[in-house]
Amino acid sequence: MVDIRDYIDDVARSVAFLSRIRVPQRHFAGHDGRLSRTVRAFPVAGVLIALPAAALLAIFKALGVSTLFSAFIVLAVQTLLTGALHEDGLADTADGLGGGRDRDSMLAIMKDSRSGSYGVVALVLSFGIRSAALAAILPLLTPVTAALMLLAVAAASRTAMVWHWSMLPPARADGVAASAGAPDGEATRTALLSGAAIAALLLLPDAPLLAVASVALAVAAAVFAFTDVVRDKLGGHTGDTIGASEQFAEIAALAALALAL
Repeated sequence: MVDIRDYIDDVARSVAFLSRIRVPQRHFAGHDGRLSRTVRAFPVAGVLIALPAAALLAIFKALGVSTLFSAFIVLAVQTLLTGALHEDGLADTADGLGGGRDRDSMLAIMKDSRSGSYGVVALVLSFGIRSAALAAILPLLTPVTAALMLLAVAAASRTAMVWHWSMLPPARADGVAASAGAPDGEATRTALLSGAAIAALLLLPDAPLLAVASVALAVAAAVFAFTDVVRDKLGGHTGDTIGASEQFAEIAALAALALAL
């Protein structure tokens, strides 16, 4: 049985970890900072974090605002709310994997706060593909279903983080991911099942079953392929690769919707 109070605490901790949104300190009373169990709430936290952007998207859609403008503004709001946490992970991962000669040099590059050409290109492609996909999708949706679609993608992409995190050991013994603790088995299963269910339920009102299946397959393929590359190059995950997995999942989900709708 899930203790609802414990689960609410995990949701609050997940929101605080994944965004710049402030949550009441009572949710951290007696917490040691480890996220082994907390990750079970990542999909719900993703939905909550994306709510302001989803509401804005629905308003823009209802007012007939340009789809490309709407897409860029919505992505900007999401980035502000997360403090560019996932984008930073993507950029650092791209710099490390693209510019490093071996495992140690890759990890050293990823710790460097400066962005290189690989990171900049990765960010340009991420924002460009997501914006183009959103702009292609929006004319096909109502204001409400557009908002639900964005929330579904948020749930799926945060679920992907837990999956990537759980499939690899830490690449660094002293890294942020290692200090946060590995997701435990039950928490991982809860995140995967709840994330898939939330995303499907939010998409089904206006997306055919084939589109929902396409999103699931695209996200799974993207995260599996990325995790395989990280395993081969680094031997384990880092905080950056966990953040990058969210970006790959979000890109894959939006691209799948753009192609399937």
